[in-house]
Amino acid sequence: MPALCRDCLTEIPAARRCPNCGSPRVLAHDELFELSIAHMDCDAFYASVEKRDNPALRDRPVIVGGNGPRGVVATACYIARISGVHSAMPMFQALRRCPDAVVIRPRMSVYVAVSRQIREMMQAMTPAIEPLSLDEAFLDLTGTTRLHRAPPALQLARLVKQMETKLGISGSIGLSHNKFLAKIASDLDKPRGFSVIGKAETQRFLQDQPVSLIWGVGQAFQATLARDGIRTITDILRWEKSDLIRQYGSSGARLWHLARGMDYRPVSANAPVKSISKEITFSRDTADIDVLDGHIWRLSEQVADRAKVRQTAGRVVTLKLKRSNHKILTRRISLSTPTQLAERIYAVARILLENTVSDGPFRLIGVGISILEPYDDAWHPVDLLDPEANRREALERAADKIREKFGADAIRKGRTLR
Repeated sequence: MPALCRDCLTEIPAARRCPNCGSPRVLAHDELFELSIAHMDCDAFYASVEKRDNPALRDRPVIVGGNGPRGVVATACYIARISGVHSAMPMFQALRRCPDAVVIRPRMSVYVAVSRQIREMMQAMTPAIEPLSLDEAFLDLTGTTRLHRAPPALQLARLVKQMETKLGISGSIGLSHNKFLAKIASDLDKPRGFSVIGKAETQRFLQDQPVSLIWGVGQAFQATLARDGIRTITDILRWEKSDLIRQYGSSGARLWHLARGMDYRPVSANAPVKSISKEITFSRDTADIDVLDGHIWRLSEQVADRAKVRQTAGRVVTLKLKRSNHKILTRRISLSTPTQLAERIYAVARILLENTVSDGPFRLIGVGISILEPYDDAWHPVDLLDPEANRREALERAADKIREKFGADAIRKGRTLR
């Protein structure tokens, strides 16, 4: 059986320990050197960057997210996760579970800089990279063995070791024969994991898994499937493709294919980002407009921060609301000129909220921008209907500079505290 040592990066016979360096981190699989579609996911990325930059946090539970009574967890280190802390959890609940945690406001510009360094390492391996976020991406290493004189598995082991030694950031790898399975594999052995799902074992691996393993099957869809007697992937296999399509439309076709481990989507190199959005799920449903207003401001800030980092702006602002019965309401407004400003995103989202709040209570709220285009610093359109627009933009840009220099909490708006 082919095998490699993930520490000394040598191809070895399958064994419990590497015969060269004695490391137990030996990866062995019948198809190890044949597979070429991978998913790389950094381990607790934001928290890892914070621990790298402040070694005093190394052995402390670290939570990155918004502080205050209505803050939300963006990510948590693995020490904090032992206590049950997870992303999207309300901060008050996270601190109740892990009261000694260190809470840090996100530093998006720093995370983006590290993400770009990781991307450069990937680009040295293959041009076929499809980023999913700052900390994860698909890679297609088909045909790169001769160029790098190493099979894809060994190249990927080199990548995560280089990330650790040069950047101080660890990552987990999933290797398989398509994107669906590579993404699943990368979650099997975190942190610092490397898991393989081969062609021969695909059906055996999938058959007893819950339907929630399939991307796009959230809680509402799970409930719908359960009413029809579908709880596991084996249950899907009992259905004819035509019946699934008749029952669930295009989602039925996707279920039929993925239940069989069939995913023909290519790794789309440099796929353009079509939208930027952030959302939050509440621990309790609410229709309180003051509470919802505070959330849309914080979400608008986060969307604006990402747009500014990407140097892009959106022509459409979208508000997403999920009711207690899981019905999703989406409202959007097209703008006369694209924006990346939190104030403008918030103002539009607030109008949409006022026109929709009577449909509550809600269990989730989200804000986003779409129809993105590059932002040009030299071009500032004058809004004749809003003569104060340029002044507000100047104030927001000035506040951004203050936060960048003195920290995220150096200047905050009162509505952030709602």
